[in-house]
Amino acid sequence: MTLSLILTIAGGVLLIVGLVGCVVPVIPGAPLSWAGLLLAFFSEYSKCSIPALVITGVIAFAVSILDNFFPTLMTKKCGGSKAGTWGSTIGLVVGMFIGPVGIIAGPFLGAYIGELYHDRTDKQRALQAAWGAFKGFLLGTGIKMISSIICIWVYIIAIIKCVAASKGADVVV
Repeated sequence: MTLSLILTIAGGVLLIVGLVGCVVPVIPGAPLSWAGLLLAFFSEYSKCSIPALVITGVIAFAVSILDNFFPTLMTKKCGGSKAGTWGSTIGLVVGMFIGPVGIIAGPFLGAYIGELYHDRTDKQRALQAAWGAFKGFLLGTGIKMISSIICIWVYIIAIIKCVAASKGADVVV
């Protein structure tokens, strides 16, 4: 019983840290949120189903992968050339070593520098491509938050189901 309580509390803490990690680039938000749900799965105080765990795990994995591609894709969508797209990608990789500010600014600056390398005269296009990289970062952050909120929702429902089952009630969700 004590282990179950520890697993439930640790799961809740990981869910909160995961949600924070959606906006703090160094913390892997979606995977931590899913790990919190996984801990709750092994607790007596949670009735999380295996399909819910698998589906949220697939979502967390997909979101974590897609989050790295959105700045590059949005750079291209906003009119960036191959140089801008490469710049965004290089900026993202370099930014990872700089920290949170680097992860946010890296794709923006990389796309801007790449576009200026491609055509020094068209600063407006370079800025538009860089803005696309920033929008891609925001899009990635948004889907990470949605994924983490889904994990939190499943966690809360699983605990409600367990409490209701202990009182003899049926919960339909």
